Amino acid sequence: MTRKSEPWFDNAAGPLVRPYAVTRGRTMGAGHDLDILTLVVTVSPAPRLLRYTEPEYAEIIQLCGTAQSVAEVSAHLNLPLAVAKILVGDLIAEGLLNFRAPANSNSYNDVAGIGELKILHTVLDGIRKL
Repeated sequence: MTRKSEPWFDNAAGPLVRPYAVTRGRTMGAGHDLDILTLVVTVSPAPRLLRYTEPEYAEIIQLCGTAQSVAEVSAHLNLPLAVAKILVGDLIAEGLLNFRAPANSNSYNDVAGIGELKILHTVLDGIRKL
């Protein structure tokens, strides 16, 4: 706690806007189940005027001029991942961002999946022998 005579700076105050205020109290996105590895990029040509007034939306549009993962968006904006997912989902729903979900590991490399399964069985057998 600071006394009235001591100056009060932003770092001492902590976050001045809570994450739920940025998302207007929402805990769910606009219908897109986004993974932290989902890549998002601004649509071409440059997006029309934003209907959102929060500065985070404009920052996301600018940042996603090159493809970024949702985790990178979260880190660059210094926002919790859940908040970044909601904001990115809003922009996707508005047609301002394109997205591509990460490939399912089972669909593109079955041989590696079988090898990993054998390793897990070997480890399990070793644990049972103890």
